[in-house]
Amino acid sequence: MANDKDLDPDLQALLAWCGEVEKLLVQAGASLEEAREYIEEEAEWFTDQFYEGMTPEEAARQSLNDQ
Repeated sequence: MANDKDLDPDLQALLAWCGEVEKLLVQAGASLEEAREYIEEEAEWFTDQFYEGMTPEEAARQSLNDQ
C-alpha cells in the first residue's frame, strides 16, 4: 500500500479535507462509522465540492441539510 509520500499532492489535500468534513459530521452527532460511510458513498460529490473550493465546514453543513 502506498504511503503518504507516494500520493499525489492533490489527493493528499483531498484526503485531509475529507478528514475535516468527517470530524465536523461527528461533532454534529454522527458516529465515526456513519461519517466515514457517508463520505465513501458520496465520494464523487465530496470530490467535486473540494475542487470547486467549498470549505469542509460548508460541505458538512450542506450534507447535514440534505439528510
